[in-house]
Amino acid sequence: MLEVKVPELAESVTEGTVAEWLKQPGDYVEKGEDIVELETDKVNVEISADEAGVLKEAKAEEGDTVKVGDTIAVIDTEASEGGSSEESGGKEEKDEKKEEKEEKKEVKQEEKDEKKEESRPASDSSEDKSDRVIASPATRKYAREKGIDLNDIQPRDPLGKVRKEDIDAHQAGGQKAKQEKSEPDEQPKDDPTKPVIREKMSRRRQTIAKRLVQAQQEAAMLTTFNEVDMTNLLALRNRHKEKFQEKHGVKLGFMSFFTKATIGALKKYPYVNAEINGDEVVLKQFYDIGIAVSTDDGLLVPVVRDADRHDFAGIESEIGDLADKAQNKKLKLDDLQGGSFTITNGGVFGSLWSTPILNTPQVGILGMHKTQMRPVAIDNERFENRPMMYIALSYDHRIIDGKDAVGFLVKIKELLEDPEQLLLEG
Repeated sequence: MLEVKVPELAESVTEGTVAEWLKQPGDYVEKGEDIVELETDKVNVEISADEAGVLKEAKAEEGDTVKVGDTIAVIDTEASEGGSSEESGGKEEKDEKKEEKEEKKEVKQEEKDEKKEESRPASDSSEDKSDRVIASPATRKYAREKGIDLNDIQPRDPLGKVRKEDIDAHQAGGQKAKQEKSEPDEQPKDDPTKPVIREKMSRRRQTIAKRLVQAQQEAAMLTTFNEVDMTNLLALRNRHKEKFQEKHGVKLGFMSFFTKATIGALKKYPYVNAEINGDEVVLKQFYDIGIAVSTDDGLLVPVVRDADRHDFAGIESEIGDLADKAQNKKLKLDDLQGGSFTITNGGVFGSLWSTPILNTPQVGILGMHKTQMRPVAIDNERFENRPMMYIALSYDHRIIDGKDAVGFLVKIKELLEDPEQLLLEG
């Protein structure tokens, strides 16, 4: 038998959630074939089989939390494809056996609960035991091994399902479980006459929520704005986009210009490319630019490494590859870690004006917005309709003064309104 354990995921990632079983008990698994997908705080990770055999047991259900080193499945390496009926027979027969086994376990648990109920004082026996505790067979087994009655557990799941972490919290003193249970009780109860849908937040969405709150609580965040006349940049792009794509095989977009302009501004205002570490300011001498990408699972920020060393084609190619990986859930942890500054483009969704939130521990983030035709005063007598874009810099006021923040945006404005400078620089 081969135990499949949760591998080391990353330095800062110690647990994950079972997102999907790619193989089911009874299925034959080739060596190196993926059997389960885990969702971590940052990316999804597939766990593969080190040896071929029949998947004998899955020790966690979809939605369960597992930690690095936990045994998540068992593979019978002695069984062959289409092997014995006991291990690789018809799916219907295996399902019936599994269901029968789970029913027996539940009956045993009921008998145990009834015995405990009889031994309790009369005041306790008045509780209605018809409402059975919601828990997976694996969780029930875990509770029995710990000697804990599931009826004593206060689950944090809004639907009342008990999970292994609830049992661990209860065993450690129950404080964590009680606190988490008290939170939903403080919320207004749903009107039973109104239709609602309850969805459990994904691990990634929970992490995003925590980090956004953390950024607002820990940083002295302010936002300053400016606007860019996009006339020259649009004209330059239109003149070169066809030859650019023929030569490099990628489209000439706006992100390469904004990335180049951002690097130019960071070089002039180095504290925007820094972070706070205790009582020290760490000034970064590299330019790893995070590009925010919206996916169905939430906002991700893959990083273009050493963006200052790339030409326009290199930047466009890197951004395109990272965006494709993000949409197809193929990003690796290395693609997301680090980063010295972030650019986010709300303009793709039609946003004209916004205040982006810092991607901590970074101390600056640039927000792009929709290009909109607006009347602009050319001089005291003339007005023209020009393609204008508002840009925003959110920054940590603890180390960045307003003067530097304004100067940073002015530098970006100057470079974008005279984009020939960016082309000459590469």
